[in-house]
Amino acid sequence: MPDDVRPRLAGGQLDQIPDRDPEETREWLASLDAVTKAAGPHRAAYLMRRTLEGAGAGVGLPSLLETEYINTIPTSAEPAYPGDEAIEARITAWNRWNAAAMVTRGSRLGLGGHIATFASAAWLYETGFQHFFKGKDGAGSGDQLYLQGHASPGIYARAFLDGRLSQEQLDRFRQEANGDGLPSYPHPRRLPWLWEFPTVSMGLGPLSAIYQARFNRYMEHRGIKDTSDSHVWAFLGDGEMDEPESTAALALAGREGLDNLTFVINCNLQRLDGPVRPNFKIVQELESQFRAAGWNVIKSLWGAAWDEVLAQDVDGALIKRLREVPDAQFQTYATRDAAYLREHFFGADASLRAIGARLTDAKLIELFQQSRAGHEPRKVYAAYRAAVEHKGAPTVILAQTVKGWTLGAGFESRNANHQMKKLTGAQFRTMRDLLELPIPDSALDADVVPYWHPGENSPEVQYLRERRAALGGLAPARKVVAKPLPLPPEKAYKALEKGSGTQEIATTMAFVRLVKDLMREKETGRRWVPVVPDEARTFGMESLFPSAGLYSPKGQTYDPVDRDQLLYYKEAKDGQILNEGITEAGSLADFTAAATAYATHGEPMIPFYIFYSMFGFQRTADQFWALADQLGRGFVIGATAGRTTMTGEGLQHADGHSHLIASTNPAAISYDPAFAYEVAVIVREGLRRMYGPDAEDVFYYLTVYNEPKVQPAMPEGVEEGILKGLYRYSRAQAPAADAARLQLLASGTAIHWATEAQRLLAEEWGVAADVWSAPSWTELRREALECDAARLRGEERVPYVTRALEGAPGPVVAVSDWMRAVPDQIAPWVEQDWTSVGTDGFGLSDTRDAARRHFGVDPQSLVVAALAALARRGDIKPETVKEAAQRYGL
Repeated sequence: MPDDVRPRLAGGQLDQIPDRDPEETREWLASLDAVTKAAGPHRAAYLMRRTLEGAGAGVGLPSLLETEYINTIPTSAEPAYPGDEAIEARITAWNRWNAAAMVTRGSRLGLGGHIATFASAAWLYETGFQHFFKGKDGAGSGDQLYLQGHASPGIYARAFLDGRLSQEQLDRFRQEANGDGLPSYPHPRRLPWLWEFPTVSMGLGPLSAIYQARFNRYMEHRGIKDTSDSHVWAFLGDGEMDEPESTAALALAGREGLDNLTFVINCNLQRLDGPVRPNFKIVQELESQFRAAGWNVIKSLWGAAWDEVLAQDVDGALIKRLREVPDAQFQTYATRDAAYLREHFFGADASLRAIGARLTDAKLIELFQQSRAGHEPRKVYAAYRAAVEHKGAPTVILAQTVKGWTLGAGFESRNANHQMKKLTGAQFRTMRDLLELPIPDSALDADVVPYWHPGENSPEVQYLRERRAALGGLAPARKVVAKPLPLPPEKAYKALEKGSGTQEIATTMAFVRLVKDLMREKETGRRWVPVVPDEARTFGMESLFPSAGLYSPKGQTYDPVDRDQLLYYKEAKDGQILNEGITEAGSLADFTAAATAYATHGEPMIPFYIFYSMFGFQRTADQFWALADQLGRGFVIGATAGRTTMTGEGLQHADGHSHLIASTNPAAISYDPAFAYEVAVIVREGLRRMYGPDAEDVFYYLTVYNEPKVQPAMPEGVEEGILKGLYRYSRAQAPAADAARLQLLASGTAIHWATEAQRLLAEEWGVAADVWSAPSWTELRREALECDAARLRGEERVPYVTRALEGAPGPVVAVSDWMRAVPDQIAPWVEQDWTSVGTDGFGLSDTRDAARRHFGVDPQSLVVAALAALARRGDIKPETVKEAAQRYGL
């Protein structure tokens, strides 16, 4: 055995495994050494890769994480192209022109826009639109397209070509104030007939696409709808993959074998300011990440012009050079002359110099400045075809392009092209000539570059429409067919409305009990989609495990450890609960897919996403904004809410501010219910508003608490106040004629501090206080703002909160388990003197009583705050405040 073989056999991972034939092992290693010495390391590496490739799945070897920097599919293996390439090239050219014209015309108003992204990705989109993307006019749901936001001008240009947009509409790009302009990016709320998915908050598109593909499977496995013919396509930028959300769920897609999902990553090697990986290679990095996560990876890097050059690489020098050159240098190659390329690329060693010597200057320029696979429809088609035919795993296509392709030397591969918003007249002429468009010079003499359309009856438009008809309709498109759900009968809510008697239950448990009953309803029960980030037991939801089951595409392949218990952990292929593990981002992506199924699949689903309150809105507020943009509907439950109900959890777990974050989302209908009956009323109204005949594009946010309390029966006539956000819960009992008066307003668990303070004020200080429940400070504020706007229009409208408190004697003191800024939202519309107390600051670990004393919101602190409010008005002596503080040890 050669000496240099021995180190590889000693101390390696495989030394743990018995070698049944050490002599054979030595022979293999000796052969490898011999090849390395005789033919060089490139040949040895080639043979090893060939051996691994030939072994295939039958041998069970783990896959390589990185392959050579060349195409996965060689030209010889490409399928025949099914389309008319000449017509498709003209269609693509028209889209390129009109996209650039639209942004350039808009730049006159200082509106800007992005040109270079679509220019690089045009063929990636056009090949899909002509041959792959299924529309919504058929029996199924069609495909789901997550389109790169910065490429939206190209999508508008295509909608102009297919007749869905006019020139006038293109000229209102980024001009939405009058209500009829085109949004800058994919915004379903702004253009609900075209866009399905908002994707410009980078990283959310890939995350959402994975969970959409997974939810498609969920719908099919549960028998809601056959989605087997739907494919999810996510178009992404290589720079976008830096966002942690972009890769957060890759393992989920690989683990569950989501072969109904394809990522197309436009690898133009540039982000906003410069190269994505200046000193490295983003394609190789992404390949390793995706392969490690179990994805099928297709690299589509080089155009057909490279075939003859690669064929000359007999010793692997060219492959080695392609692999070692960093991305920033490739960007430089795309802008330099032939002499530079000969010296800096082919001058690396003798073998490369020999190859370079056989290439003309024109060939060198073609290789590095023109021949990228992402710009050749045959290459793109081969990659897409391989993706949709691959079974058992999701596919990512890494397509190499040039950013700013066809826009001229001033744009292509330039670091600043993301910020370049217009072309000059000379650049448009160059572009016209390059694309061979029949636009006369006279049309380009004006100050404003024209849009151009080949005509309704042109071969291009007819071809486009024929292809889309064959694929099931125009795309992209969002299609909503009204399908209201029958509302559950009143009996479903009675248990909460009648109260809990002497039993103490938390409002978290009250909500879970209600939903459990609603899930039993014959008509709508199966449409509930519980989404939980690995906290079901925390929220008392384990009772749903055996009845509803936890969704798993593989069912349950093991015998659960608690199988002999009543509430055992049951996974099922048709399971109803989506238990996502410790991922709020993934859970909300799940919720979004379910919350928009009424449009995506024509099947309204009722998701409720229940999460640890602190880790809901704070961690994923950006996703909630995207949910609102996507017109999602459902219930979001911040459980274990408040800053002082979470005993022992401390600073990072205590939520006292999510209602402030939620208040910034126009689609979030936010409530902080105090009692179980309030939960019942709010959920009933939410179902009506979101799933009734006149469904609204809103979602409900409820915060519920883990503090067990006796739940009272619902008083008569309080439904309107609950929904509007304020009602009088408890009047002062027979106050003396000369008693000082005030109003205590409270939400959530703070209602109990207020009622205790009411008692103390009456019994110990002779003060009469009415207690009001304020289920929604935010809804009160929104209605008041609407009234203010109406008054500016000359209407006489008084805000509900003003009317509700009208004539109520004394000052108003508001309290909640939230920051003071939450109840302070309504202060401008309260005519009485206003005071608020709250849990401002960081949370802390201690008992509830100690935490509430610390923040000054416990009943005794509330009494002192109330007395101080009265003293400021002169209703009581100032000394009384000091006396109370001393008595209570404050």
